[in-house]
Amino acid sequence: MPIKKHNINNFKLYSMRNKATTLIMAASLLSAGCTGTATGPEELVIGKSTIKIENGQYTPEIMHTLGKVSDPKLSPDKTKILYGVSYTDLAECKSNRELFIMNTDGSGNVQITHTPKSESNARWLDEGSRIIFSRGGQIWTMNADGSNEKQVSNFTDPISGFELSPDGKRIMYISEIKACTKPTDLYPDLKKSSGRTITDLMYRHWDHFVETIPHTYIASFDGEKVGEGTDIIEGEPYELPTLPFGGLEQLSWSPDGKMIAYSCRKVTGKEYAFSTNTDIYLYDVEKKKTIANLSEGMPGYDTEPQFSPDGSKIIWISMERPGFEADKRRLFLMDLKTKEKKDLTADFKYNVESVTWSEKENAIYFNSCVNALTGIYRLDLADNSIKRITPEDAWFDFSGVQIAGDRLIATSTSMMRPAEIVSVNIQNGSFSQISHENDDIISRLKEVKMEERWMKTTDNKQMHTWIMYPPDFDPAKKYPAILICLGGPQGTISQGWSTRWNYRLMASHGYIVILPNRRGTTAFGQEWCDQISGDYCGQCMKDYMTAVNEMKKEKYVGKVGAAGASFGGYSIYYLAGTHNGTFDAFLAHAGIFNQEQMYMMTEELWFPKWDNGGAPWDDNPVARRHYANSPHKLIKNWDTPIFITHGEMDYRVPVEQGMAAFNAAQMMGVESRMLLFPEENHWILNPQNSIHWNREFFAWFDKYLKD
Repeated sequence: MPIKKHNINNFKLYSMRNKATTLIMAASLLSAGCTGTATGPEELVIGKSTIKIENGQYTPEIMHTLGKVSDPKLSPDKTKILYGVSYTDLAECKSNRELFIMNTDGSGNVQITHTPKSESNARWLDEGSRIIFSRGGQIWTMNADGSNEKQVSNFTDPISGFELSPDGKRIMYISEIKACTKPTDLYPDLKKSSGRTITDLMYRHWDHFVETIPHTYIASFDGEKVGEGTDIIEGEPYELPTLPFGGLEQLSWSPDGKMIAYSCRKVTGKEYAFSTNTDIYLYDVEKKKTIANLSEGMPGYDTEPQFSPDGSKIIWISMERPGFEADKRRLFLMDLKTKEKKDLTADFKYNVESVTWSEKENAIYFNSCVNALTGIYRLDLADNSIKRITPEDAWFDFSGVQIAGDRLIATSTSMMRPAEIVSVNIQNGSFSQISHENDDIISRLKEVKMEERWMKTTDNKQMHTWIMYPPDFDPAKKYPAILICLGGPQGTISQGWSTRWNYRLMASHGYIVILPNRRGTTAFGQEWCDQISGDYCGQCMKDYMTAVNEMKKEKYVGKVGAAGASFGGYSIYYLAGTHNGTFDAFLAHAGIFNQEQMYMMTEELWFPKWDNGGAPWDDNPVARRHYANSPHKLIKNWDTPIFITHGEMDYRVPVEQGMAAFNAAQMMGVESRMLLFPEENHWILNPQNSIHWNREFFAWFDKYLKD
């Protein structure tokens, strides 16, 4: 459904995300989804796994115990990198993040924290002699070698992130404010009432009822103590940053610390539910007020502002069309003196991510996913020319850019391994891996083969498809195959790595994995992306069938199953009613089953209004066709075993969608199974729940696809 995350299968955090922030948030969600952090002296310090590997077999347990590298930060003198690694203890169902420092060539790697509580948001302080970081919702400092830890804040409510001003004298941080009326606000004597009075939309979002919202504060900092905070949108009922995934990447200090640029959607209730109009505002720190809306008149998403190094300009990411969360992500620049703004990527047909100014302000580096690979690009401001830095044939997704002299520091992932830090030569694009968190484990796993194919579609276009093969693949033998139906529906199957849908894990279990970048994916130009809106039941379904039919021509392909989540789950439900014997088994996670009910139950209503052509009661050709082809209307055609999984705290695609599909399958006599997770949202995050899900995933497909 409407979620897409940067470079991993079916979620893309509509791309209001800074990669480091996203990774930290994911680590926090993982910890929150487990048992939580204990507080006694016997607390467990979680470190690098020593899990046993048998016969080179990759398992869900190994997948979850790999270290998760995130948020690398260059030291002020560009000689060292500070970063974090999250580790997971499966028995405790708990994750923990520790901090490391290494030289920019990868040497001298040292772990500087060894605690039972996660350290995150770490930044260099005092020209690199100290570090400031978050732990337990408070701000701490320590020496760069990890010694002399001090808690420097005393917040009443825990914070979720902070950023220092350029001069280090102020801190910008995020905390929650009350956003709803409690029963005792109305009736003080009803202290045990749990009733919620609701009078407007957006009363729940993603996985929670909206009882608080984030606001951003500014406080003084003298190096030893954080002062009292000032809410920069005090009295305003808006989110800053925007929920559910926005972080500090939505705010930017000016180089002199006198201004803050921020992205905010200043609407509430029903208007919020139908709006994607975030704007870029300018806040005067000394006057303590917002003084300008820099993107006024631009009705789509405007996000991730950044001042230029001299403070004279601002760049940000902008989507043109209101109500559409997968529009082209353009890079806009504004001269703050003349107020002239310009689309720097008008002639670049792909999306812009993770923007970084060059030190001389003559160029901008960014990431972009092009033809299913996320590379690093350079935009020359003299002529707006754009050059790819990383090689086009490098099967990695690169994320984030920091400049270290003649090299760039970034992270890279692939379907074969999680993120590691890399150093990239600016001139020729050659790169080397400089962190090696998981090399020892990855090297002991059996390799899987991967290839890319371009397949001719039914409308004579070329569709990119990744194919992954099992270890020790022998084309003289037959193997079961699984078609992966991408969520989103806008997103891309690139070289991302995830613990939720891990394609190497599937291949390692003996399956050929078919990964088509069907219509609606975002790395092939906006026309390819746009085609899916209003046409869920059309060309993208034909694209799936193209991928399967092409692979079925291979003698080594045996029985075929299909699996998908969110819109991918919709795809499974739709294919179950239309496939005419192509598939031998299905699995749908968090899928859309009844489009009419879905429209009235999801929370971010701009999404179905755009993609469905309107509401079920709207009398236009797109809406009529869309709702007439809802998967629930095809249930009489279901005849293939189907496994349905769902999180009960999923408010994007509510659990009733999965329950309705299962109930209908049962009533039709279709062999079916359902697995529900009471505390999970749209994603399965708890490590033991994830292992449970994977075990059942393979048990289901093994039963129906393996002879």
